[in-house]
Amino acid sequence: MNWLLIVLIVVMVFLCGSPSSVQANTIDFESQAYQQMIVKSLMNVGNNHRIKKVMEKAQRGENVTIAFIGGSITEGAGANPQQTNCYAYLTYTYFKEMFAPGDGSNVHFVKAGVGGTPSQLGVIRYERDVLRNGTVQPDIVVVEFAVNDWDDETKGVSYESLVLKILEAENDPAVILLFNVFESDWNLQDRLAPVGWHYNLPMVSIKDAVVPQFRLSKEQGNVITKAEFFADQYHPTNAGHKIIADCMAYLFSEVAKADFDDEDIDLNKAPKIGDAFKNIKLLDRKENPDIAEISPGGFNLTDYDVQRAMFDIQPVGIPLFTNNWMHGANSGSESFKMKITSKSLMLIFKDSWNPQFGKAEVYVDGKLVLTADPHIINWTHCHATLLYQEDVAREHEIEIKMAPGDEGKNFTILGFGYVL
Repeated sequence: MNWLLIVLIVVMVFLCGSPSSVQANTIDFESQAYQQMIVKSLMNVGNNHRIKKVMEKAQRGENVTIAFIGGSITEGAGANPQQTNCYAYLTYTYFKEMFAPGDGSNVHFVKAGVGGTPSQLGVIRYERDVLRNGTVQPDIVVVEFAVNDWDDETKGVSYESLVLKILEAENDPAVILLFNVFESDWNLQDRLAPVGWHYNLPMVSIKDAVVPQFRLSKEQGNVITKAEFFADQYHPTNAGHKIIADCMAYLFSEVAKADFDDEDIDLNKAPKIGDAFKNIKLLDRKENPDIAEISPGGFNLTDYDVQRAMFDIQPVGIPLFTNNWMHGANSGSESFKMKITSKSLMLIFKDSWNPQFGKAEVYVDGKLVLTADPHIINWTHCHATLLYQEDVAREHEIEIKMAPGDEGKNFTILGFGYVL
């Protein structure tokens, strides 16, 4: 490629903007067909008792926080710039414009999306990443895991546990369930929506909005093509993120028009799938309130090359799970050992593309329960896996050691999630 062609490409990108912005400009966001597509996203208005109280609180000028937890779409992947064109920030902006007086400075924004991770990790990190260890009390929490929970080995129990963890907070926050979709037209709303119906929660399905019209020609009513909606096979473009936010805004508008539900959500019922992890806590080098006796052995280093995520409106990713235990190439053969009394225990370990990382064997009470392989996902990533789940808390002994043949390699224990 000669230098003149390079200059022409740079000039065209400067003049035309990113692919996301070009695609966004081709959509008629004011058309009747567009609005009809948005309307189809509203699966359930739900019990509005909590969310209308938040709207009224915002209208009075009182402080309100809207929070988002989910995967890479919530983090903002595909949007450009990611921190301000992602659906989460746009939704927050819509809420301010619709309900807050003046400049909307009384409405605050928390975004805690982590790429490639399911609700199984989300329920462990909720208190750290959304509640910020007790410093934040969100009034509305949007939960977005419909395209990430393929990796949830609890098959929905972690998801319902997270929803209940949020709903049962003392400040009675509202929960909105958001179901995004992949380019393949796939998501897990059939598994997860029954949780929303069970508690009569507001639910928004991007799949229901966009997938039917993908199959139509422009003459038949197509509003946006897959090439315009998706930046890749998983993530939306700027136009896609705007559509998600417009669907959220439509929910807000429908709730605002409805009569106030005097009765709150009924939480005095058996769970739909399960709630075994709603009281799960994070345990790592920093967060260990004397419930575990730990001997790190050869896992005595700290790994700083961990997965990062762009929280809130930060333009760069922050490192996750830095209070970890790492085995290095020269750390020797001594095992990581822990005694803990708990009903359930999840291990969080680091996936890695790096060939210097190897497999580790995990034993519970002397029995091999897992060979943790950091190369199954094969990119720098946080991986949560269930070691045991029981009805009654009792003492267990955990041992983690490098697998045969990998004694001279690295392995990082990022932390644990435990239920007392």
